[in-house]
Amino acid sequence: MKNTILVILFCAISQMGISQNYVPSIKNNTELNYICKLHGQTRTLQLKAKIVSDTLHLNLDTRGVKSTIITLPEALKNGNALSYNQGEYSNILKLKPNETFFMISRSAYQDLVKNNRFIYNNTTYVLNKSQDENNFLIEGKPVETVPVIAEIDQTEMWIVKNQEFPLIFKITKNPLGINWTLIKITDK
Repeated sequence: MKNTILVILFCAISQMGISQNYVPSIKNNTELNYICKLHGQTRTLQLKAKIVSDTLHLNLDTRGVKSTIITLPEALKNGNALSYNQGEYSNILKLKPNETFFMISRSAYQDLVKNNRFIYNNTTYVLNKSQDENNFLIEGKPVETVPVIAEIDQTEMWIVKNQEFPLIFKITKNPLGINWTLIKITDK
């Protein structure tokens, strides 16, 4: 009887741990808060999402720079390049049809899930088996990510396990000197 109770208790605790994993998503008015390291400087960055006809508008706010970054539906679906532009030169920045912002495309994510690799900005990223998938927390909840590393340099990324909006949760060792970590998500 004791063994049965222990097994039930263990299963219940395990299920609670599994159900608490957090999969960040984007919908209208979702706010994504990041800490960014830009060429040796640290700054906060906030993105507020608005989805209009399958087009993602991210209202960016960082250190007084405010702009809207527009990611086109074809980029969300099949993009193959990450834009690092922060809108310094325009209040509204419409990305190229192959560019995404703070996320990879759905097709790149599919390649990652299916083949343990994807190509972005002409760089092949492969599953980084030496990194833990769930070593990040948002509001005390583990975030499910897939760690990848670039084949040509040491750039590391952790991609949120979300087919619809595969956010880049964290990027480090970027040779461009632009690294970030998602620290908070608020749905309003």
